[in-house]
Formats: sequence, structure tokens, C-alpha cells
Amino acid sequence: MRRRELLLGGGALAALAGLSACSRGAEPPAAFWSQSWESPNGQPLAAADLRGRPLLVNFWATWCPPCVEELPLLDQFYQSRRAQGWQLLGLAIDQPSAVRAFLARRPLSFPIGLAGLGGTELSRELGNSNGGLPFSVLFDPAGRLVERKLGRLHAEDLERWQRL
Repeated sequence: MRRRELLLGGGALAALAGLSACSRGAEPPAAFWSQSWESPNGQPLAAADLRGRPLLVNFWATWCPPCVEELPLLDQFYQSRRAQGWQLLGLAIDQPSAVRAFLARRPLSFPIGLAGLGGTELSRELGNSNGGLPFSVLFDPAGRLVERKLGRLHAEDLERWQRL
């Protein structure tokens, strides 16, 4: 019985350690800030250029219904908060031609990077263990990862995140 209690306690401590490693203020992989992507119009987007202000990064795809459903909310958030220094970057896990066609029908005011399948791996490095979409992360002005969410964002999430 004592051995079992020790094993269970050790497992709980390991789980807590894992949770604390993903807690607010965690340093993202340095590789994130060295990334760059092509925008749909062919211009480069560098993560390093986005450091220094709050940054919301949203991983999405044109074939993902919850992703497409949350895009108007994200666009509205960006338009209403960019004057206060907020930045938003959409990273499309999709074929460039599909993203360009989508944006021709439904333009967005925030920058989009064509992340392709490599974006799935990047999202995993940022805490998306199963690679699902949509997935969003929030960086504070110092570049620390302070929030993450798998699944569709809602107005309540954005309200809470902007108070951080």
C-alpha cells in the first residue's frame, strides 16, 4: 500500500510539474521568434517583427468550420484593439491557393501567414499536443506565452485575455 501511495503521489507531482511548465509566462520555443512566413500576397512576415506588443496568434484552415466561424470575431477584435497596440497573426495550415481564394471572398484586416503543414508542428511546439484546429496562443509584450486555447475562441476569451 505504501509503495502505491508513493507512486501515485509521484505521478501527481509529475503532472503538476508539466502543468506549471505550460503556465502563464512560459517561454515559447526560441524557434517561434525566428520563424517567418510568406503572406498571401507574397510579402514576408517575420515573427521577430511582432515582438514588443501583445500578440495573438491563431492557427486556422479554410476547411475547418470552427476556424472559419471565429474569423469575423478575430477580425473585429483586431480592428478594435490595434490602436492600443494589439497584434494578431493568422497562420493558415492550408494550401496557399485555398487561402488566397478564401481571402478573396472574405478579406481579413489582420496579417495572414502561409504556414502550411509546418504550422501544425509549430502549434505543437506551442502546446497543441494533438495538432487540432483552431488553436490560439497569446504572447505578452516581452514575448512570453501567457495563454493558449484549443478550439474556437469566443468574445469572453478575448475579453479575459486583453486584461492580462
